[in-house]
Amino acid sequence: MGRSRGVAVAVAGLVLAVGGCGEGGTDEKTARSSAEPKPTRSPSSSPSPSSELVEWAGDMCESTVALRNLRKESAADLKEIRDSDDETGMLAHARALGYLSTTPADVETVAGDLEAIGASGVPAADRLRDALRKKVRSVANELEARSPAVGLEYAESTVADVDKRVQSLTPPQPDLPTLAKKIPRLAAAYEQAEQCAPGWKPDGASGDGGSPAPDATGPLPKAADGRNYAACSDGVCEVLVTSTADITAKGTKVHVIVADDSITFQSGGGLMQFGGAGGEAGFGNGLKANVVAHNKDGAVLKFSRP
Repeated sequence: MGRSRGVAVAVAGLVLAVGGCGEGGTDEKTARSSAEPKPTRSPSSSPSPSSELVEWAGDMCESTVALRNLRKESAADLKEIRDSDDETGMLAHARALGYLSTTPADVETVAGDLEAIGASGVPAADRLRDALRKKVRSVANELEARSPAVGLEYAESTVADVDKRVQSLTPPQPDLPTLAKKIPRLAAAYEQAEQCAPGWKPDGASGDGGSPAPDATGPLPKAADGRNYAACSDGVCEVLVTSTADITAKGTKVHVIVADDSITFQSGGGLMQFGGAGGEAGFGNGLKANVVAHNKDGAVLKFSRP
């Protein structure tokens, strides 16, 4: 009996020993496990875009900005034409001619830029490019058929019709920012393209070729005869015109309209318009009017005769 108890005690001790070893092993594993660095899960990130895709996104954003600026400028021009308050209506007509001479070319430029953009490799993005191309090309073709030489009574309505078409040049939906939110690779390219940054503006540098127009940005030179238009009666004078003026030079009556970006001469049934600061208007009796300088403050004109 005593043996049986001893055996039982021995067995119990063995069980405890075994149990103790088991617990000690578990603690040792736990300590070792906690001491070892645990693998961390890298956060999900957008795949790095190719330089070609970044360039593609930038070109698309640049065209989108160009269209937005074109819509804004067109609306401002239409308002300016409607607000022209000269009694003859020639100021509105001159501004309308200027608008109709430049706007179709501006739309054509954007259309050409879009057609030069290749494939992105992102199907949804390429569908957006194709849809925008089609929209801008359609409007460009419609405007190309219009003649800028419209009659005075049709000037405002023609500009209003062109402006309506320009205002339609908005990006199809979903647009590029919307697509970028759904496609990580496109989102990364969109973020890296500088033209897609908020507030980005295209370079204001002038194009190549030709010298800049004289005094286009600086102060106007002093006109020898100031605003004394009567000095032009013999056909020789140098005068300042800041808005409109009626000048009779060597028996020829000339109505002059000076806008920020154009100068218009009307004499008899003829109408001549010049953009920028340069230009020479010729009249039937040999009288000429040269633009000496022109900026937002007005124009200095020099009349001469043979």
